[in-house]
Amino acid sequence: MSVGEVAVLGVGMHPWGKWGRNFVEYGVVAARAALADAEVDWRDIQFVAGGETVRNGYPGYVAGATFAQALGWQGAPVVSAYAACASGATALNAARAQILAGLCDVALVVGADTTPKGFLAPNAGERGDDPDWLRFRLLGATNPTYFGLYARRRMEQYGATPDHFAKVKVKNARHGLNNPYARFRKEVTIEDVNASPMVSDPLRLLEICATSDGAAALVICSLDYARSRGVSNPVRIAAVSTVTPTYPNTVIEMPNFATDSAFGVPEPERSFRDSIAYAAYEQAGIGPEDVNLAEVYDLSTSLELDWYENIGLCAPGEAEQLLDAGVTTLGGRVPVNVSGGLASFGEAVPAQAIQQVCEITWQLRGQAEGRQVEGARVGLTVNQGLFGHGSCVIAKR
Repeated sequence: MSVGEVAVLGVGMHPWGKWGRNFVEYGVVAARAALADAEVDWRDIQFVAGGETVRNGYPGYVAGATFAQALGWQGAPVVSAYAACASGATALNAARAQILAGLCDVALVVGADTTPKGFLAPNAGERGDDPDWLRFRLLGATNPTYFGLYARRRMEQYGATPDHFAKVKVKNARHGLNNPYARFRKEVTIEDVNASPMVSDPLRLLEICATSDGAAALVICSLDYARSRGVSNPVRIAAVSTVTPTYPNTVIEMPNFATDSAFGVPEPERSFRDSIAYAAYEQAGIGPEDVNLAEVYDLSTSLELDWYENIGLCAPGEAEQLLDAGVTTLGGRVPVNVSGGLASFGEAVPAQAIQQVCEITWQLRGQAEGRQVEGARVGLTVNQGLFGHGSCVIAKR
């Protein structure tokens, strides 16, 4: 299914870290930076989409309105989107739909978060019908537990080694050195990674993303509006995929701790994670061979290797070969996570998918100083939100 394109007129971020302030402050900084980059006055924005942060009370649940109020009420319609780690892309998709439907010309998309110390956990209360609450109560299954199980699965299936996982961290830490918005800007060695404390066997502390505060924002618009502002060759959003799994989902996906049986039922043509990028490729009318760089959701180092295969950079079981050959390193054929990824940023849930789009926008503009992918013309972002939310964005120039 082919759909129309929208332009990315402005991008902005608040640095990631542990600042301990209200998430709204971060979102306002990012929004104002995106508006300044777009050279669009806030009063001219016709639609606002906010990524929700459900840990931050009622203002987080109505993030679109919260950001609009903080910037100054000016009458624009708002929407708030929650899809866990895919919240930012879902908010972007809502704003894109308004533009493509002709209901507005220019929109602001904002995601921001303030995270607790330690692991992300479900909201308080006794909720026996909530699978996210149940995985903690019955299994003690924090997110790193899940990451460790996936890493062990990769070792058993494809022969991945702890050094492969460590190499991903080394690569992303090197990429993040020159990103002024990254929280962790320190080069590490394989020895440093392997000497860090074990968290969820086989993954060590430096191989699992932190929780962070941060924010990112986009100003998107119709191609006609971009031209009216004198921008004749903008970065264009060619696809946004927000697919869900199909039955039977044969791989356990958090927060579930059981899976549909494929006994007597044919397996789907593609796994859930394979289908996320596939749907975006179909929208954009391109294939993985056209991608010049990718930002993938490296919640852990082993999950980055899985994503290489899910987005079609290689066949199942070949991700380690790509990594070893330097294909996904800056200077390689398809650099992955040149922003530094979550390894360098940490996780600010509703902002993360937007941050990924900011990075590929800077790359396609040639503005990613110190980490620029030469000649980049097509960028892809991908992540997966809790409870069956896919997220993939393809941008072109």
